[in-house]
Amino acid sequence: MTTPTIRNSRGLEQFFGNIRDVVGLNILDMAGANQENINFLTNLGHKLYASDLVRSIDDTFGSDLAEQNSAPRIEHFLQANFNYLPDSFDGAILWDGLQFMTPALLAATVDRLHMIMRPGGYILAFFSANEKMSEVPAYTFRLVDAKSISVTERGVRPAGQVFNNRNLEKTFARFESIKFFLTRENLREVIVRR
Repeated sequence: MTTPTIRNSRGLEQFFGNIRDVVGLNILDMAGANQENINFLTNLGHKLYASDLVRSIDDTFGSDLAEQNSAPRIEHFLQANFNYLPDSFDGAILWDGLQFMTPALLAATVDRLHMIMRPGGYILAFFSANEKMSEVPAYTFRLVDAKSISVTERGVRPAGQVFNNRNLEKTFARFESIKFFLTRENLREVIVRR
């Protein structure tokens, strides 16, 4: 791992700007349980549900991307990570986990997210903006405040597919809106409204 970098995040600012005057929301954080995120979100008065999306991808599918096309494994993955009732969440912070999914797994995951998010709820996700790389950097993210995150590179991983604005618009077509921000790490921060 490299040294953490603290930087501003327009996507994070938009995410928290949309929920800033409300308490008691249900927030899904897919960075894994870490004390910084737990403290920050619970101090805002929200209920936090945490899971490590990237670790769960590895545990369920291993390193072979072709395994992500197996319907039984996809269903197991969804049950392990997104087994919630419809309209359970007001917000979900997915970090960079979705970019490591093949089209079949991503489509199933986004469908499940659509189901478990409340209407008007927000999703924040990050995707590599470099469309020519077959492997992309993976990061660890920690919340610093409502506008800043600590980012630590933790190696590279195979990209599940190429992501550009048009591809992401299609991926989240069932959602009400989508907005993009480009970062200095060449990440595309994406805010999606259910």
